[in-house]
Amino acid sequence: MGRKTRNRQEKQMVGRVEGKAALVTGAAQGQGRSHAVRLAEEGADIIAVDLCAAIPSVPYPQGTEDGLRETVEAVEALGRKAFGARADVRDYDQLKQAVDDGVASLGRLDIVSANAGILNFGELETLTDAYWQDLMDVNLTGVWHTAKAAIPHLRSAGGGSIVLTSSTAGFIGMPGIGHYVAAKHGVVGLAKTLALELGRDRIRVNTVNPTNVETDMLMNPAVFARFAPDLPEEERTLEKLMPRFKAAHALDLGWIDPIDVSNAVLWLASDEARYVTGVSLTIDAGHTAQ
Repeated sequence: MGRKTRNRQEKQMVGRVEGKAALVTGAAQGQGRSHAVRLAEEGADIIAVDLCAAIPSVPYPQGTEDGLRETVEAVEALGRKAFGARADVRDYDQLKQAVDDGVASLGRLDIVSANAGILNFGELETLTDAYWQDLMDVNLTGVWHTAKAAIPHLRSAGGGSIVLTSSTAGFIGMPGIGHYVAAKHGVVGLAKTLALELGRDRIRVNTVNPTNVETDMLMNPAVFARFAPDLPEEERTLEKLMPRFKAAHALDLGWIDPIDVSNAVLWLASDEARYVTGVSLTIDAGHTAQ
């Protein structure tokens, strides 16, 4: 075996983000917890941030203090350091304090997963200002706040990777969630602009754009009602709804798992994607190919 081949194999055996620290928002459940654990599996210490409270316009269970604690414990069980903090991405000063405290605890910041997001429903003509503002404040302004709070620390580390969570709704229109579509399109625009603004600092910025993901955001009566308004509530079972979920995809499945998105976040965060910036990575089972 040649020296170059041996060195390459030895490098691959090391965790892909070994020795780095990652910030994950919305970390108390769902995709956020999955991202935190997956990055920790590959060697990263984690700053886990979540609101840990309900937003009234959101019709499904949201993150809790117990959930955030479980994420921290899952990271620590992998032998990595974890710093958990309650913070609202809508409140820049509060979020910045949490990020600053996390960096002070872990010593650095190299990776950002701006994952926190919510979903509520309504046709744009009749959507209330409160529903619009709640969603925009979390899904767009909160993503900007996360990047803004993290950028000085990434510069101090000599560069890094920011991964913003968008959606297939960042590319196409979807009735009944036009405000979500607008926010997720906005996230794509943020990433492209940040990639240009931060490239000289060796900070890469990309988005992940998943289709339906099996989390509480998808698996709840409000979503089932949107997919099957013609069925009585008691008949909105997964068995009956599966063909409707599958209809959106080229592959024969109704949704993907959080780990599928986490693997994409990990790749974008790793040196394997060292020259990838300003792109949107779809994990969508062919949803946007149709």
